[in-house]
Amino acid sequence: MQKKWNELLKGAIELHAHSSPSIFPRRQNDWELVEDVRSAGMSGIVLKAHEGVSYDRAKLIQEKYSDIKIYGGLVCNHFVGGLNVYAVNLALRMGADIIWMPTLSTAQHKNYFKNNSKENILNSKENILSTDETISILKNGVVKENVKQILELIANENKVLATGHLSSEEAYKLVLEAKRIGVKKILIQHVDLGISPYNLSEQKQLASEGCFLEKCYLACSDDFSDLNIQDMAESIREVGVENCVLVTDFGQKHNKPVVEALNDFINELQSNNINNTDIKQMVVNNPRILMESK
Repeated sequence: MQKKWNELLKGAIELHAHSSPSIFPRRQNDWELVEDVRSAGMSGIVLKAHEGVSYDRAKLIQEKYSDIKIYGGLVCNHFVGGLNVYAVNLALRMGADIIWMPTLSTAQHKNYFKNNSKENILNSKENILSTDETISILKNGVVKENVKQILELIANENKVLATGHLSSEEAYKLVLEAKRIGVKKILIQHVDLGISPYNLSEQKQLASEGCFLEKCYLACSDDFSDLNIQDMAESIREVGVENCVLVTDFGQKHNKPVVEALNDFINELQSNNINNTDIKQMVVNNPRILMESK
């Protein structure tokens, strides 16, 4: 039976979704996810892979579909050599739309999972060569030279810089340096999620610097329960819809499919007095500013 989607999904772009192939158990493969995106009348989807690369998958899938946009990029984890200028340069030459700072490889991420058991999140049945070494964008409190080179590459192509799982302190220093270099499009990831949280004051400060902030449904899920949907709605009002994007960060095998989760997120925000115009701003208009080339 055809699912009845919320009308506000029409034209939407989901900026934070996970699918297979992946070393981690996923609910859907790329093709299944994209079919849901099309069924809901959305205009695009960003494929994110902690393993490193999704721009090649996005480009291949895009060849089959002309009615939506499939976006991909590169995550600067250990699996691609970390903050690797050569990997970023090649990714951008190959059509990457977004460059994520490290996620699984950051001290922030490793410390969180050391202190918080999450059996259903980022646990692979396959053995992954691992290290206690972490990747930092800073040296002696200053943004590293190779990170500056990466920022220059992103600025030259006018692509999106995303903060990954950096700490809020690291992210703020990155933002200031990125702006100095000329990066125009900056996405602060899942600001309410416990893995790499930002308090409300930090969120407002980053918004004042021209960043977009991910308001992430996973933070409200049973996996994390960092805040309830009422608190999420209030935080959106505090930060301002012009600075927020709605994302799910779903795709885990035990969770509902990504587009269904985004649909439910919209429904729940409507029930908490976020009006349709504001939701459209966060799920259609703001993502387009980030992802559409100019």
